[in-house]
Amino acid sequence: MIPDKNDFSVLDKFEFDVRPVGVKFLARRPDTVKKLDEHMAFCEMLKRAQEGDAFFVDEKTHTCEAGLYVLGQADAPEPFISGQFGAGLQIFDEPRSASRLYLYIPKIRRGVVRYVAFSPLDTLLFKPDLLIILANAEQTEILLRAMSYKTGEMWSSKFSAAIGCAWTYIYPYLTGKLNYSITGLGHGMKRRKLFPEGRQIISIPFDLLSSMLETLREMPWVLPAYKPDGMEFVKRLLIDLGFAPPS
Repeated sequence: MIPDKNDFSVLDKFEFDVRPVGVKFLARRPDTVKKLDEHMAFCEMLKRAQEGDAFFVDEKTHTCEAGLYVLGQADAPEPFISGQFGAGLQIFDEPRSASRLYLYIPKIRRGVVRYVAFSPLDTLLFKPDLLIILANAEQTEILLRAMSYKTGEMWSSKFSAAIGCAWTYIYPYLTGKLNYSITGLGHGMKRRKLFPEGRQIISIPFDLLSSMLETLREMPWVLPAYKPDGMEFVKRLLIDLGFAPPS
């Protein structure tokens, strides 16, 4: 089912420099999007979707073993699991350190996902499992606040020195938790020079998407304390609450 574009219209207010992208994990080959006619790494696919049209990929599309591993479509080669590769890249001191990566990175079980579809938000062709946004700090603050505005949930970011695709795609999909990371930190994306550094990649799972969009329509985007008279606002509030004497 193609989603109603009005459902996402509140996001237009952000005026993102780069288009948000919807991602869907599939057991069956999709018939609403075409297969990507290029070969690339899992992290590169996000940028390809930001700049182009909708597409889907299968295991033959991937050029990086990490993507296949976290999707449950292949086992990691022994030099990866043993840590020899990570140590050889000098990301980690020794294989013993690099091998720990495979103890905690999230991974989908084999057989669950055979295809992954990507679509820019403005031409979204399916209900996404994830909405991935490249944002600046001001935009990120608003999005994170929309997540916690009604629940008080703690903001939390999970990432690792390598295999960053696991935290962008797999962790939010499996846990239902929003995750964000800072561009320029992950080895693969940094090596490929995919995104401007110092931005945030925000992955919103389907569990949270509807409620966050609703909250964005309701909550103040710029808090009173952030405005030019913010200090005066805070002072008046403290007076109203009886924590400060009237001036």
